[in-house]
Amino acid sequence: MRHCLACFTLALTVCSVGARGQSAPAAPLTVIRAGTLIDGVSDAPRKNQLIFVRGERIEKVAEGSAPIPAGAKVIDLSGATVLPGLIDSHTHIFLWGEDPAKGGYDANILKAGIALRAARATYAARRALEQGFTTIRDLETEGAGYGDIEIKQAIEEGTIPGPRIFGATRAISTTGGYNLEGYAPELEMPKGAQLVDGPVEARKAARQQLEHGADWIKVYMTHRSWVDKQGNLVSQPTLTVEELQAIVDETHGWQKKVACHAYNGIGMQRALDGGCDSIEHGLEITDAQNAQMQRQGTWYCPTISAYYGDWAQADTPAGKRDRARAAVHEISFKKALRAHLKIVFGTDIGGIPWTEPIAQEFQQMMKLGMTPMDAIQSATSRAAEMLDMKGEIGTIAPGAYAEVIAVSGDPLKDIKELERVKFVMQDGVVFKNEIAK
Repeated sequence: MRHCLACFTLALTVCSVGARGQSAPAAPLTVIRAGTLIDGVSDAPRKNQLIFVRGERIEKVAEGSAPIPAGAKVIDLSGATVLPGLIDSHTHIFLWGEDPAKGGYDANILKAGIALRAARATYAARRALEQGFTTIRDLETEGAGYGDIEIKQAIEEGTIPGPRIFGATRAISTTGGYNLEGYAPELEMPKGAQLVDGPVEARKAARQQLEHGADWIKVYMTHRSWVDKQGNLVSQPTLTVEELQAIVDETHGWQKKVACHAYNGIGMQRALDGGCDSIEHGLEITDAQNAQMQRQGTWYCPTISAYYGDWAQADTPAGKRDRARAAVHEISFKKALRAHLKIVFGTDIGGIPWTEPIAQEFQQMMKLGMTPMDAIQSATSRAAEMLDMKGEIGTIAPGAYAEVIAVSGDPLKDIKELERVKFVMQDGVVFKNEIAK
């Protein structure tokens, strides 16, 4: 009996070793011939490069004279500029613009059911990918619950096309700290964010969102803003430092990060003192706060374009507020550049209609002093680092995901080229091709 058992065990061992010795067949090789390569990391482009893609990853990058193995599929982008897939670090796929003539923000929640909103989010995801944005950080569903995580799942399972999504689900604010507002007090109106009061509720909300798949936690540290009698921009603070610290502590324990919407003033200071990982918008940042962001390694996502549309009449309180926001924002961005803060590209698209070009933000960044290459890196390698995917996305290098885009011209000479993306590869699969031979 022992002899039979020993023979059986030996047979299993031999079969196991044999199985391990049989390696899976290698994925097919695709070689992209790049006329000009901007790899997302280097400060200068390179000419005549070959990008070897196997499966969903980049295997190597070589000079154009390197041999190409027989049987490899060749994609000829020799007349184009090739870049890594772009990253928008501040989007809202469940928002459909905030045109006051169409009901503004409130119409998104009150006039569209969840099925319609999901259909619109599906369109938004596809539109982002078509424009070369292969990754987005979606910072809140604006009343659509955990819909961003479900859209993310649909993309990952191949049901719908779309970018890699880092979702923040519901976001967190306080009583009196988020829309919908201005309705009869006896009406229980839906809110665009999850509202909390006190550190215990704040921690619980973070736990709930993380449990349901949030990749980031989004916190509103300021809400409404106005211009005071002295002409200064003032923003209403929301969470206390203690409330934010509870959220940050819980989120960091899950190895996740916290993004803080903060315009200026008290709320901005609380965001930094509470340990947020990124400041969203940051309309008015003082020199002392710049220094604190440097010390703490806080990321800055300015979303400039969002503050130049739909201004109210100049002689109204809302119009004065709109113009003050843009004015102080320009100053803060220029200071952030001089202070060498860690700036990432973000648009707030969704608040801006999805029909507009996402890449318009590049022009705004350059108008305020950023170089074209720095702007591109803010939407590639730098954003990847913030998302803890350094070397995996936002770069064209060995081991990175094969997320590759191409434009006809030179974006370093005309940044608007990035509004005309002609080729998109996502994880080694060509999604869009209007240029390759």
